[in-house]
Amino acid sequence: MIMESRPLIAQSDQSLLLDAHDPAFDEARAELSAFATLEKSPEHFHSYRLDALSLWNAASAGLSPDQVVASLARWSRYALPPSMESSVRDTMSRFGMIVLRQGAAPDTLQLLCDDAFVRLELGSSRKLAKYLVEEGDGFSLRLTDRGTVKRELIKLGWPALDEAPLSDGDPHALGLKTVHANDQPFGLRAYQEDAVRAFVGRGAPGTGYGVVVMPCGAGKTVVGMAIMAAIGRKTLIVTTNVAAVHQWMDELLDKTDIRPEDIGEYTGAAKDVRSITVATYQVLTWRPDKDADFPHFSLFRREKWGLIIYDEVHLLPAPVFRVVAEIQAIRRLGLTATLVREDGLQEDVFSLIGPKRYDVPWKELEAKGFIAEAFCREIRVPMNDHERLRYLGGAQRDRHRIAAENPIKNRVVKELIDNHPEDLVMVIGQFLEQLRVLAKELNAPIITGATPNAERERIYKEFREGRVRVIVVSRVANFAIDLPDASVAIQVSGTFGSRQEEAQRLGRILRPKRKNSYFYSLVSRFTVEEEYADNRRRFLTEQGYRYTIEAWEEGEWMPTA
Repeated sequence: MIMESRPLIAQSDQSLLLDAHDPAFDEARAELSAFATLEKSPEHFHSYRLDALSLWNAASAGLSPDQVVASLARWSRYALPPSMESSVRDTMSRFGMIVLRQGAAPDTLQLLCDDAFVRLELGSSRKLAKYLVEEGDGFSLRLTDRGTVKRELIKLGWPALDEAPLSDGDPHALGLKTVHANDQPFGLRAYQEDAVRAFVGRGAPGTGYGVVVMPCGAGKTVVGMAIMAAIGRKTLIVTTNVAAVHQWMDELLDKTDIRPEDIGEYTGAAKDVRSITVATYQVLTWRPDKDADFPHFSLFRREKWGLIIYDEVHLLPAPVFRVVAEIQAIRRLGLTATLVREDGLQEDVFSLIGPKRYDVPWKELEAKGFIAEAFCREIRVPMNDHERLRYLGGAQRDRHRIAAENPIKNRVVKELIDNHPEDLVMVIGQFLEQLRVLAKELNAPIITGATPNAERERIYKEFREGRVRVIVVSRVANFAIDLPDASVAIQVSGTFGSRQEEAQRLGRILRPKRKNSYFYSLVSRFTVEEEYADNRRRFLTEQGYRYTIEAWEEGEWMPTA
């Protein structure tokens, strides 16, 4: 550690500025990410904020207020504002002040709090009034209201420490293999073992639920299977699409001793419930019309699950929160590369799935060779006069698409592919017509939401085997697709400023390999795309990646930042 370097400026409004040019920037950034939220990441100073959720996540992961204050003081260029230390201590002390435990009756819980003023605040809440009944030094509530009460408590600023017992569910033993099906040795990496221990604990109250945050390619699926083995109970896995369902099933057969007949697929095409069942969010949130109930929610309730795994938990559909609130007695694991939710429901993930139990920085795993080293380049592309006039004359709601479909981007894509003749390349975009044109010009297969699953998996297989070097994919490839040899991703259009999308798209090329990976994002100059790119770039900067921003002019690359 470089003791004389102090890259942090802490301000009385709870904001933090981190000097990106300071020699100790990387070390300080790694510490800050454990308890502060990154807000902006321009090239000179990155701005963070000490918000309640980040501090509660830090507290749940075992960080103390003393450790947070000491970290801030260690890196701060000036004395900490007096209000900052008191704010950190006050905010973090709120976590665990309210405790949920088993009630006197089997179907009830106790909500305990030693502070009479906090009890008075809770007792006077209109939203909590229909769930809580005063009882001694706390309240009683029905077991089925467990999640709803926790969600309301966090909105009031009082996150509950849930120490109520979890139901065991039906037993189902599961063991991890020591070799893959291809005779290659298999075992957990040290950080994966740490993640399993952080989630499972020793089976003590307050463990067995929460979120594990790991980069794409770091083995989140392996961690999920190791937790399944440690718990040894009937498990429901919910993931993003049918391809991801089949990937989970293949991984289970490759890395565990489970029998094929013990794995069930619950999708639009099959409704097979077994000891280990893998389902999609889409089938669970299907309903005949917008006023009808969700018929497949019964899958959560009718079986005696001992564990539910929510893959890509940052995409957990809002309707599922309702049923998750009802089944708080079941162990629940969230797996994700980012806790960012574009709908702002991070607090619901915290209260209903659980707090962050484990997090490992992307750059730390990259430095150890567990994920590929990635180079991120944003390329700003001019528009021709015709498209520029269309853009300037278009309605505000149309400008994003006009900028995204800038035809000059196609020429840039071809140049980039020519510059990577030995690499497997994914061209990723948002707008289907743009992708169809690109696929035709590149003579490459295209995968969209309309591509049949069998055809989709055939193309992925040919790509993995190197028989197809370039594929064009829509948003369906953002999530839970294992393409270990892909080393170049070219993003031609995205979903406005979605940071979670940026994380997932970069993750497609981070599987460990012998070569470096390259992530290109094409952005039309002087358009709303530049604004959206600034927002998406924030996530990658938070993980330690530094973008280069370059301008494209008729085949010449000119760095701009």
